[in-house]
Amino acid sequence: MLCSRYISVSFLLFSLSLHAVNCAGPLYHFCFSQENYTANSPYGTNLNGLLNLLSTKVPSTGFGLGSTGEGQDQANGLALCRGDVSSTNCKTCIDDAGKELGDRCPYKKGAIIWYDNCLLKYSNIDFFGEIDNKNKFYMWNVKDVENPTSFNPKVKDLLSSLSNKAYANPKFYATGDLELDSSSKLYGLAQCTRDLSGLDCKKCLDTAISELPNCCDGKRGCGLDGTGGIGVGGGGGGLQRCDFPTMYNIGD
Repeated sequence: MLCSRYISVSFLLFSLSLHAVNCAGPLYHFCFSQENYTANSPYGTNLNGLLNLLSTKVPSTGFGLGSTGEGQDQANGLALCRGDVSSTNCKTCIDDAGKELGDRCPYKKGAIIWYDNCLLKYSNIDFFGEIDNKNKFYMWNVKDVENPTSFNPKVKDLLSSLSNKAYANPKFYATGDLELDSSSKLYGLAQCTRDLSGLDCKKCLDTAISELPNCCDGKRGCGLDGTGGIGVGGGGGGLQRCDFPTMYNIGD
């Protein structure tokens, strides 16, 4: 989800999962540029410099963007780490993302990749402040809830509440839960990149919520990733939210 007039990414997630799993590998990627570069070209040098810049700049705050070089050889990029991820794990994820895109999208001038802990995007085109509705993907739990008629409105209520909290938070990040009954809770997370205005953050998250029925009607967990929309969620037996049982790290 690259949604923005100033966004390059946002996450919006929900899950019923109480199971943790280690998801260190990439979730998805796009090699979206039709233009290529060569290893020793000015763009290749600038891209390497950009990746080093983001690796240094992003971990301390969880988000950053930058450009290296000039003119047609300029490399532009940004990275976002999930709001509860430590600076150490954030840096590891960004470093892995840069290397992985080099392998999956060799010599492509524009690419994007998602991990459970972070997102990385770069391009020879200055995309900051632009809405990108092309580079996004869905993930969902294969298990259905028993009563989707009552469940779906609760998902919308929780995520709408988190959308309101996230866009008003300086870090554009919010987590929360909703009690379904005496034995189960619904967990959610919403996040935008901080180059987005508050109103555009909310617009992107609300758009993601509106798209939930396309993939996640009655599912125990779901997500849409891009740069303005939903991330990834999951429950037992299908996709599972990685690293933490409640979908985000409580107390961080």
